[in-house]
Amino acid sequence: MNTLRFFARRTAFYLFTAWAAITINFFLPRFMKGDPISAYLARNQGRVSPEAAESLRILFGLNTDKSLLRQYADYWGLMFSGDLGRSLSRGLTPVTDVISVALPWTIGLVGIATILSFVIGTSLGALVGWRRGSRADILVPISTFFSTVPYFWMGLIAIAVFATGLGWFPASHAYGRGTQPGWSLQFVGEVIQHGTLPALTIVIASLGGWILGMRNMMVTILDEDYVTVAQAKGLPARRVLTRYAARNAVLPQIQSFALALGFIVGGTLVMELVFSYPGVGKLLLDATNAKDYPLMQGLFLVITLTVLVANILADVAYAVLDPRTRQTEA
Repeated sequence: MNTLRFFARRTAFYLFTAWAAITINFFLPRFMKGDPISAYLARNQGRVSPEAAESLRILFGLNTDKSLLRQYADYWGLMFSGDLGRSLSRGLTPVTDVISVALPWTIGLVGIATILSFVIGTSLGALVGWRRGSRADILVPISTFFSTVPYFWMGLIAIAVFATGLGWFPASHAYGRGTQPGWSLQFVGEVIQHGTLPALTIVIASLGGWILGMRNMMVTILDEDYVTVAQAKGLPARRVLTRYAARNAVLPQIQSFALALGFIVGGTLVMELVFSYPGVGKLLLDATNAKDYPLMQGLFLVITLTVLVANILADVAYAVLDPRTRQTEA
């Protein structure tokens, strides 16, 4: 009964959060100065007739005949039908097609880098916390230092050393110029080669937070009575580390990891700018500069829903690993 009540409360909370986020997603761009049609006409002065401009305003729902609330209702109807509109800055291409092109690049690169960073950082943090006071503690200030370095400089240094200097990796783009995208070994090899350097910079930049967080939780958990009792029983150190200490210390990390996974879809804008990598972050920046409402709303919608789904999965994992959560929430 407590379990059902827990999931019912969380479901209601996330449904309300999704409604609020989608509502803000609709109204916020319309409160900005200007509109996509005006920006488009400014870039194409003299090449668009008044009749064509009016047709574009009607197509994008910017004509004055419809009230804002009516546009809001139409937006929900189109969204449920899978129609996110057409991107004015991308030649009236459907928003879903534009996002579907950029999304795999972001998920593939940033997703893998985030998962690697979490696994490596959490494992190292558990070992450092278990061996607190040893030489392993040197990992904390070293990794923290790299986390404080602005990513812009880290990316440029990585390009200067490993791309320009040593020539180990390409300096930019997701694959070689002139290469035809496909599932050929050549294309896949180029994608891996081009993505290795930006992925490594993401891992190094985010490793310090995972190590420090897990190390501090391990130090706290090791003082708990159940860990002391497990050690007093003569259990192997490896079992005490994995089954008792690390299992409980990792719980707060899961929530942070879920948020990190959710924001993967948003991309790493600075990384995409430094490495000229095609992704959602750069696409969102271009849509904002062009005041492309449909594309902005589509990107925000995908990011919002991804964050919500990631949090739901984190709640489920948290409830499975720690039954006390279900009892407290219920």
